[in-house]
Amino acid sequence: MKKIIDGLYFIAGRDEMIPDSHTYIIGDPSSKDLTMIDPGLYGKGEYKINSIQKIGIELSDIKRIIMTHTHFDHISAILEVQKIIPWAELWIHRSEAELIEEGDERAVYGMDMFQNICQMEYKIKSKSFKMTIDRKLEGGEILNIGNMQWQVIHIPGHSLGSIGLYHSSEKILIPGDVIYSDYAIGRFDLFGADGKTLKESLKKLSALDIKILLPGHNQIITNLEQNYVSKTLRQWESYLL
Repeated sequence: MKKIIDGLYFIAGRDEMIPDSHTYIIGDPSSKDLTMIDPGLYGKGEYKINSIQKIGIELSDIKRIIMTHTHFDHISAILEVQKIIPWAELWIHRSEAELIEEGDERAVYGMDMFQNICQMEYKIKSKSFKMTIDRKLEGGEILNIGNMQWQVIHIPGHSLGSIGLYHSSEKILIPGDVIYSDYAIGRFDLFGADGKTLKESLKKLSALDIKILLPGHNQIITNLEQNYVSKTLRQWESYLL
């Protein structure tokens, strides 16, 4: 577990057959009001929890789990994490939260073939991700949590309910899988994804002043080059039709 700045910690995903998303912990520890962002891949929950405890964070201080989106590699570890911290609220964008509450697992697996692979590999039963969502985000909220302020930005295109979390004073963006640190973007061929919509979301992000980029996978960047999002969009724009 790596400290990025005061009140922001990074737990690197541990990939296997399927990638494991990075997990972030946000909030001033003295506030006792911390947030977990994206628990990650099934089987990695204990690793993520142990990483938190190793730096002295009390699990009782984790008050909520916010999902950047509900794809399997980001949400499936919640089946383990919720057993350890069952009090933590679950916050998801409304468009995916409603699907999760209905037990519509297209929001988790994205395509039937991938669902079959995951359920066979991890012995997960259908409807395992049907659960109550404590807060349905809309986009545009300003979250005053953990003595920090984060803006919720709805950035669909990779999925229906993809969100970014932006901390303006430190110029930090947590974009989920919408954009990565190697001029790559999230795939747009899954359920709820759309190339044109993803292009508009990237345009929205290009208007932000970003210094620290903390994507869902691959490297993080703590000194992002100027106009990085715009440059990435230009490379992909002809495919986002």
